[in-house]
This record gives sequence, C-alpha cells and structure tokens, in this order.
Amino acid sequence: MTFRSETSAVPSIILNDGNVIPKLGFGVFQVSETETSATVTAALEAGYRSIDTAALYGNEAEVGHAIREFGLPRDEVFVTTKLRNSDQGYDSTLQAFETSMQKLGLDYLDLYLIHWPVPSADRFVDTYRAFQALKAQGRIGSIGVSNFNRDHLERLIAETGETPAVNQIELHPSLAQPELRAFHAEHGIATEAWAPLGQGAELKDPTITGIAQEIGRSPAQVIIRWHLQLGNVVIPKSVTPSRIQENFDVFSFELTTEQMQIISALDTATRVGPDPAVFAVGLEN
Repeated sequence: MTFRSETSAVPSIILNDGNVIPKLGFGVFQVSETETSATVTAALEAGYRSIDTAALYGNEAEVGHAIREFGLPRDEVFVTTKLRNSDQGYDSTLQAFETSMQKLGLDYLDLYLIHWPVPSADRFVDTYRAFQALKAQGRIGSIGVSNFNRDHLERLIAETGETPAVNQIELHPSLAQPELRAFHAEHGIATEAWAPLGQGAELKDPTITGIAQEIGRSPAQVIIRWHLQLGNVVIPKSVTPSRIQENFDVFSFELTTEQMQIISALDTATRVGPDPAVFAVGLEN
C-alpha cells in the first residue's frame, strides 16, 4: 500500500512512522450533512489536501463522496477520521473502523485517531492495539490519538510499545499547551490543533486584531500562521468559501519573533472544549 506522497503546495511534516501529513488541513466538525459535500469540495478547490472528520460528526459519507467526486488521485488527499467513545474496545474498534470505511467509501485510511481517552472506561489501550492490527494489515497509514494528556500518552506508549504518530488536541492562543507540545516533541509525536481559532473567540482579541492590521492580514490568517510557525498541524474550519480560501492563504508571509511571542503570551490555559481527564460523553451511546 502506498500512502500519501508529497504532492501538494502545502508544506508537510514527516511523522514518526515515515508517512507525511500536510501542515494545513481542513476540519468538518459541526458541518451539517447537507453542507459537508459542498464545503469539502470548496476546500479541495482552494488547495487543501487534508480533510479531518470523525464518526461522531455524522458526515463521513459526505466527506468521502466529495473526495471521490473531486477526482484527485487517492494518494494526494490525506484523510483522517476518529473512533467514537462508545466504540472503544478491541473488537468494537475493528467493527467501527469497517463502518467508517464503508461510509467514507475509501480503500484505506491515512490517519485513524482515538477521539477521546475516556480514562474512566479504561479501554484506550485495547483500542490502540486494534489500531495496530489494522495498521499491520495495511488498512491504515498512521495511527494516533486525540485529546490525550501526558499521563494517557505515557501509559499508551508503555503498554503498546508504539508511540502515536499524532495527538490532536485543543490548541489556540488562549490554550497554547506548551508542556504537552514539549512532551510531543521529545517523543516524536506531531501536534495537531483543533479549535485553532478558539471557535472564533480569538478572532476578536485586540492583540490579534492589532497584529492583523499591522501586517495587512486577517485575524484568522495571523492565528493560523502562529500555529504553523510553532510547528503545529492545524485544521481550521469554515463553511464560507471566501473564508476557506482566506484561511489557506498563509504561506506568503511570516510573523516576527516578537509577534510570535506576543501571541503566545495570550495563553491563559482557557479551554473552549471539555477536559480530557474527565470527559466521557457518548460512552454508552
């Protein structure tokens, strides 16, 4: 099986398993089923070559349809989906993967993530072992996790013998997660940022808007560029074609060291999403 090669104008990073992931992707969290196909098509037209969905989002079928209809060679689009909480466990993970692949209509998956650790259920190690089996079969290029804290990662690595390729975490200027990013860097785990714009809240921050005015860019472009220069993989979301294009136009400028430091200083460890240490919603659904 040949997984994604370096074909896009978007810079990529090499994961710890040798595969590559675009540094800028497109997320479809809270994009309705009726909007998903057109939204993903607009993203592909803009130049995105990485699409991030999840079983929980309820739009895997529409994502797969848009990718197939767009007609790019399969190895030019990096596709990520995630296992829902209620499907954790070895056998149930294998079944859930098949369901996701049927909905996506794809022969293989580039990246599969455990959506949340749900430590209260104590299933994420068995779940990851199922991921390893699927990867060994050539069904998945890379395996990783989402919303894992350091203690979850340490246990996973110790008990499975394999370091995740990616940890997708909530990350934006108000929650920069420097300690967790440092742990990732030490262990060769790529940091992927969800809610990279703080679900829109960061766009109104006067520090962000001031830098945007200073350099003639939008607040969203400034924040996305901050992520990229930190080394994060970033997956902004929009359903507006003009903003989808605007968020992609972030490779023709750079923030100064001072601007980077000013934005990083906005960190107040404030989440817009749940706390991974305790979140277990959907476990029995």
